[in-house]
Amino acid sequence: MITKKDLLEALKLHFGFDTFKGNQEVIMMSLLEGHDTFVLMPTGGGKSLCYQLPALLMEGTAIVISPLIALMKNQVDAMRNFSEDDVVAHFLNSSLSKSAIDQVKSDIASGKTKLLYVAPESLTKEENIEFLKTVPISFYAVDEAHCISEWGHDFRPEYRRIRPIINEIGVRPVIALTATATPKVQHDIQKNLGMQEACVYKSSFNRPNLYYEVRPKTANVDKDIIRFVKSQEGKSGIIYCLSRKKVEELAELLQINNIKALPYHAGMDGVTRTENQDAFLLEKVDVIVATIAFGMGIDKPDVRFVIHYDIPKSLEGYYQETGRAGRDGGEGLCITYYSAKDLQKLEKFMQSKPIAEQEIGKQLLIETASYAESSVCRRRTLLHYFGEEYTEDNCGNCDNCLNPKKQVEAKDELCAVMETVTALKEKFKANHIIDVMLGKATADVKFYHHEDLDVFGCEEKSDDKFLNAVIRQAIIAGYLNKDIENYGLIKITAKGQKFLKKPESFKIVEDNDFTEDEEPMIMKSGAACAVDPELYSILKDLRRKEAKKLGLPPYVIFQDPSLEAMATTYPITMEELATIPGVGQGKAKRYGKVFLDVIKMHVEENEIERPEDLRVRTVPSKSKQKMRIAIIQAIDRRIALDELAESKGLEFDELLDQIEAIVYSGSKININYFVDEVIDEDKQADIYDYFKESESDDLEAAIEELGMDCTEEEIRLVRIKFLSELAN
Repeated sequence: MITKKDLLEALKLHFGFDTFKGNQEVIMMSLLEGHDTFVLMPTGGGKSLCYQLPALLMEGTAIVISPLIALMKNQVDAMRNFSEDDVVAHFLNSSLSKSAIDQVKSDIASGKTKLLYVAPESLTKEENIEFLKTVPISFYAVDEAHCISEWGHDFRPEYRRIRPIINEIGVRPVIALTATATPKVQHDIQKNLGMQEACVYKSSFNRPNLYYEVRPKTANVDKDIIRFVKSQEGKSGIIYCLSRKKVEELAELLQINNIKALPYHAGMDGVTRTENQDAFLLEKVDVIVATIAFGMGIDKPDVRFVIHYDIPKSLEGYYQETGRAGRDGGEGLCITYYSAKDLQKLEKFMQSKPIAEQEIGKQLLIETASYAESSVCRRRTLLHYFGEEYTEDNCGNCDNCLNPKKQVEAKDELCAVMETVTALKEKFKANHIIDVMLGKATADVKFYHHEDLDVFGCEEKSDDKFLNAVIRQAIIAGYLNKDIENYGLIKITAKGQKFLKKPESFKIVEDNDFTEDEEPMIMKSGAACAVDPELYSILKDLRRKEAKKLGLPPYVIFQDPSLEAMATTYPITMEELATIPGVGQGKAKRYGKVFLDVIKMHVEENEIERPEDLRVRTVPSKSKQKMRIAIIQAIDRRIALDELAESKGLEFDELLDQIEAIVYSGSKININYFVDEVIDEDKQADIYDYFKESESDDLEAAIEELGMDCTEEEIRLVRIKFLSELAN
């Protein structure tokens, strides 16, 4: 019989630790005593040790069922590092050759292997079942056990076959472990594994060292990420993307901006994927860009930041992925970019799934959206989702708590919500309740005749954003309950009934506004948004002088947004100047030298430390580049622009967009052959003179001035001719 003292000595001997972490000791004793054991422990809490140490102490081989090849390799490598002998741990999966599989089986049969990691697919193979029947087994460990549940964030049907196979191989104690399980998922796991009587050990989901922030996903998201990563120089980080294509693109973008980054996704060949994973673990690269769907399975304690380029499809997934930061208890920055469009994409991905699975998926997405949009403490929202109450008013380590919004009284609105929920007999979701309160006679509202209820339109002067915030925060406060298992129906709790009888103050914070800004900041017109207003003013004066010298309108040389960018990133070489929006190599060479001299002098005189991280290099889109080269070549061959548009499958105004982009980047083209054909000489002269004398090349202003006599297309064509001849 192994005592607690024996266990502590073994911990020191095999792993070098003097003490156990959290519930580790009682979990191990439960397993050593032969009990089925359920472990709910956050990422970084030391779950793996809960079965690794008992496996070393017990007779036979422990079978560890794990969903990821990457995770298996990582765990086996870790175990071999702690042991004198490599055969102490093996994995059995599709990546092994026949001879390698034979060697693994030989080591297990000899009794030297204490841990065998298998994928559920490998466990179901008849030859493996027959082999394992001949081997003494100490226990079964089901890692990432949430994969059993359809309500988990990574459901795998093969996991549901684990119990019958255990019964076939030979019954031994089972330990099921997960970092993310709501009460519903926990129930599913225990029921499916036939371990309802298991000893259950839950640790707090709170990770105080993790900082949570949600940012709106705008057109500048790539630049924002590069700036952030550069501010974390030398630190390890993971960036999650929704698609493999985005993983590849973002990794390339980081690389050309001198960030040591590599991609990692299921579509890569196994050798490259393993090499990239090892490069990250061995700190040859700082950043791994990975798909959310594939998962990393990387046990690296000092990951300092986790960025979600796309919002995950569930809060379980989000919690697990952010949980890879700061496992050593040190800093962990979790930045997520949120756009409602991403949720719509995720919903589309579900359309091929069975209806029941789609409904579950939609509910999980609604929870994710609620988390992202809410102004309530992120930590409090997350912990509530996992069935844990967080009583602090301000966690001090999330964006909402560090920038708290003003609270507003919502007692009357909460009463109205509860009265509507009661009138609807607690059988409807939040969006239907809000439609009824706002007096929206939607198809669903009409179908149930809810427009005839007294509560219909009771909050018609309110808006759905505010009422959503009331419902979300009333759920966290315990007045309402969302029945997730029943497709998110809203019900009133006992605390809510008490409130309804005797209402008291109920203050809420309004939700964050994630209205998307699709235009890149640099292309906006209006007041200068330069970081260095003094330099911006100097550059404007210089532009005016140069324009006067050359007899050109100032905007022809550089537009205002280009000057703003120069006064923000301080380019001092031709190469740097060419990366400024609206400049390009042609303009840089033609007009750049005097501007670079002035910027360089300003930087030296004021001892300015240039913000390298703000000068973001971009990867030219290969398809756009190809298209623009083809357009230039066609124009050189004097092909009529309307025919060119048709041959490229573009509308005429779309072709003009492409040609304008070519000209604004500083390339010179000659479209006179077409302009002369479609616009008479006098009209051309009028438009040309307008742009020569105008302070701006703004199209709307030109249409207002010339629109009586000229069409928008004519104005654009002559503007292209003008800019190409004079600006480039």
